[in-house]
This record gives sequence, C-alpha cells and structure tokens, in this order.
Amino acid sequence: MSRSVHDSYLYFTKKERRGSLLLLLVVVLVSLTPFFISLLNPKIMNTSHEFDEDLAALKTKQTVAKKNQPSKKVEEDNYQPYDAPSPGSYSTPASAASLSNFDPNTLSAEGWKSLGLRDKTITTIQNYLSKGGRFREPADIKKIWGLFPDEAERLMPYVQIEKAGGRENSKPAGTYKPAPAKSTEPVLINESDTAAWIALPGIGGTLSQRIVKFRDKLGGFYSVDQVAETFGLPDSTFQLIKPFLQLSGEVKKININTSTLEELKNHPYIKPQLANAIVQYKVQHGDYKAVEDIRKIMILTEELFAKISPYLSVE
Repeated sequence: MSRSVHDSYLYFTKKERRGSLLLLLVVVLVSLTPFFISLLNPKIMNTSHEFDEDLAALKTKQTVAKKNQPSKKVEEDNYQPYDAPSPGSYSTPASAASLSNFDPNTLSAEGWKSLGLRDKTITTIQNYLSKGGRFREPADIKKIWGLFPDEAERLMPYVQIEKAGGRENSKPAGTYKPAPAKSTEPVLINESDTAAWIALPGIGGTLSQRIVKFRDKLGGFYSVDQVAETFGLPDSTFQLIKPFLQLSGEVKKININTSTLEELKNHPYIKPQLANAIVQYKVQHGDYKAVEDIRKIMILTEELFAKISPYLSVE
C-alpha cells in the first residue's frame, strides 16, 4: 500500500528513530547525573550544603556589625578635643636648673622645681614631710623615691640642713650664693683617682667613676675641656669645677701603621667606618709617613682630624 504525501511527513525512518532514542537516552542520563554523583560521593553534597550555611552565617554577621557600627554623627558627638599640657606642668631640665644652697626640710615646691626636679618627685617629697619625715643629712636625699642617682649626686653639695631648734631660713630658693668648693686642691686630670674627683663640688661617686673611665678609654685628656664630654656631667657642674682642673701628663697614642681594626674602633673618637678606612688606605698605599696623611681619606673632616690627631702616631 502506498503512503500519502501527508503521511510521509509524520513517518520516521529506522535510522531517524534510532537517533531520536539515542538523544532521549543522553538527555535522561544527563538529568540523572547529580543523583548518581551524590550516591557515589555524599561528601560533595554535604560540602556544598555547608558552604551555603557558612555563606549565610557570614552575611548575617555582616548585617549585625553594620547595625552596631556607630554612625558618623555619634563619633562626632563622642569626640574629645586634645588638651595641651600647661607650661607649668613640666619640670625644669637638670642642665637649666639653678643650683644654690637649700634646706630640703623647708624648701617649697617652687624651690624644688627650680633645682630641676619633676613634679611627681616633688609631690613625693612633700608627702614625706607632711607625715613627719625629716632629712637629717645631705645623703638622705638619695632615699627620695623617683630621684635619680645622678640628680642626688648633683644636689648633695648644696644641701644645708639646719639643726633642730635653730632659726629656720626663710629665704626662697635661688637667692643663696653658690656653695663653696669642697676642695681647693687642684685636680690633675690625667693622674687623679676617683677620690680626688669626688672632692670637687657637684661630683659624686657615679660621676667620678665615669670621668676616670672616659679618660682611660681615650688614653688621657689633652685638654681640660674634654672633661665636659663625660656622659651625664651637666655643663653647670663642669663650669663649677673647671677652675680646679689642671692638665698633666701625656696622652696614649695609637700607631696607625701597626694598630689593628679593633684597636682603632675601641677609641671613643674613632667610629668603625673611619677605622676601616684608615686600615684600608694603609693596605692600598703602604705605611703612613706622617699622621697628616690620613687627611687624604675622604670621609675624614678637618674638625675630626683635629680631634683625633693628638692620639695618633706613625712610629
């Protein structure tokens, strides 16, 4: 029986039917793939589910934090302007302090401030005196809480404690004449020991040890003014003792042709960079003929040369 033309449009050949079935099978397999994957590896689905939960929790936290964050208006309301400390709240530096005789039992807060003490230390002293405390000898000021040893050594020569029952001196601090020197004997700056330095006004045990240690490390002083370079020595104290200082002896010299790098670096005036340059120049050009030859080193200034040359030799 022959088919009509209209029926031919609705008719699938054997090849077309096979193709349609194969395409339908592929669609079904693709649709069922997630199901098979979840059966084979359930951790993947769990991980995906946990990720969704974590993402949701994170969004919740961000929303809460945003609600709790203070607005710009609130921050402006809570702003507190900075109050600069008043000039009177600072204590007088030790180097600028006016040193004069004083009685620690009767000195006012203003008097202590003029001596260079900090406000907190002054309050400690006043509390001690208000509770019946008393300074009986100059060394007692070392017991003041908050007073540094160097400060105590600096002040002790000016402490004059009036005996109990005597007339109290009502003159304010700063109106007294400077205390006389503890010793009128000259101090040979390159020979005297710590005992000789302690005998000078304003010089205690700590400063005397520093001066001697600095002198020994230099190899001796070639000028009285070098004493002022001692760490912790106030210029006011140096000016007080300078009239009693006398230059003596010779300084120890360093032979720049035979000295090692470490020997040069150990000198307080010679920095490691310069010490290395002195050694390297000798290696490249041979022994120095005179101390002035080190002026050829580029990093050495004329000022530094004048400072270190008294300590150098070539033989």
